[in-house]
Amino acid sequence: MIALLAGVACLLALVNGNSVKTQESASERFVCTVIPADANTGCPMAHEALSQEDALRSTVFQLRETILQQKETIGNQKETIRELTAKLTRCESLSEGDGKHGSWRKVPGKSGGKDTMGDLPRDPGQVIDQLSRTMQSLKDRLENLEHQLRSNVSYSAMPNDLREMLQRRLGDLEHQLLNKVNELEDEKSLLHNESTAHRHKTESTLTALLERVNELEKGSSTFKSPDDFKVSLPLRTNYLYGRIKKTLPELYSFTICMWLKSSASPGIGTPFSYAVSGQANEIVLIEWGNHPIELLINDKVAQLPFTIGDGKWHHIGITWTTRDGIWEAFLDGEKLGSGENLAPWHPIKPGGILILGQEQDTVGGRFDATQAFVGEMSQFNIWDRVLKAEEIVNISNCSYNMPGNIIPWVDNNVDVFGGATKLPLEPCEERLSES
Repeated sequence: MIALLAGVACLLALVNGNSVKTQESASERFVCTVIPADANTGCPMAHEALSQEDALRSTVFQLRETILQQKETIGNQKETIRELTAKLTRCESLSEGDGKHGSWRKVPGKSGGKDTMGDLPRDPGQVIDQLSRTMQSLKDRLENLEHQLRSNVSYSAMPNDLREMLQRRLGDLEHQLLNKVNELEDEKSLLHNESTAHRHKTESTLTALLERVNELEKGSSTFKSPDDFKVSLPLRTNYLYGRIKKTLPELYSFTICMWLKSSASPGIGTPFSYAVSGQANEIVLIEWGNHPIELLINDKVAQLPFTIGDGKWHHIGITWTTRDGIWEAFLDGEKLGSGENLAPWHPIKPGGILILGQEQDTVGGRFDATQAFVGEMSQFNIWDRVLKAEEIVNISNCSYNMPGNIIPWVDNNVDVFGGATKLPLEPCEERLSES
């Protein structure tokens, strides 16, 4: 028993000596305290208006620093435990060497020193267990915060202003999505309507084409000769017309003769038009609205002194020469008008397009329904000279047939479009039947 007391006294003496060193370096040591998850550390925040996400990041950073400090503390504690264990071993060996008369005393001047052994649990294993539990608790808190951070914080934990902002953005996105869906629906409906209209137009065109083929087959089988036919344009539209396949050469004079029948009002429209590049009104015969019949050459106008909208067949004859722009107009073989200065010294340009029943605003197109011819026509012929009055009279009274040397009226030189038809006709016989 005495030996044991001597050993304890020796140990206390060594501890007091060690406490002196501990007290001298106390200002350089750190004391770690377990901080609960909901504790207020009292650290002032640099910016009170930080968002919750920034606060969570700051907390995670502080916890990581705390863990590092705890690890350092554990390392220091383990080193202290090893040192104390070695000292205890030396004290026990000294007590055995001094026998039963060993003694223990404090270091002079250090009676108020701190007992370092009292800072730790008596069992080193308990210290390690306690520190391990603290580290595990901090680790759990850190993982929980990181999980919340990765999930960007639950919706219910968000501040009211952030929640309202997200609601507004979601509402805007939903509104934009609905608008886009409506636009797609409108485009789909419009595309369907356009497809339907295009299909109907195609069907109508095919039907008209089939009717035209049938009529051509029927008509061609009954034509007595290639020129015994008429072109019928029953409606005032911008898509019924005929087209002469041949074009005109350069002309310095011409004669145009044709048979016309119309009862359209007001005005019979445009029996024919010839357009070239740069001049849509190179040669035009037109009656539209309440205006008289007009002859246009190079867009210059001469009014013809007659009307033909009585629903009967009439023979029209027109002559013109570039010399002084002299012109003449015949109705049923009788000269009813003449004049001069109609596009004098202007040669008729070659290579244009000759259209029956429509006035051209551009070469071969841009027809105006209000200027379309309504009725029937036949025996459209063009000569490259001025015919004599006797020749025009003989043609008009059916004394003899004289096809045009530039544009003759033959079946294979006339195409019809848009529902216009070619039908058998002998104009002289029909005229006799009308009288």
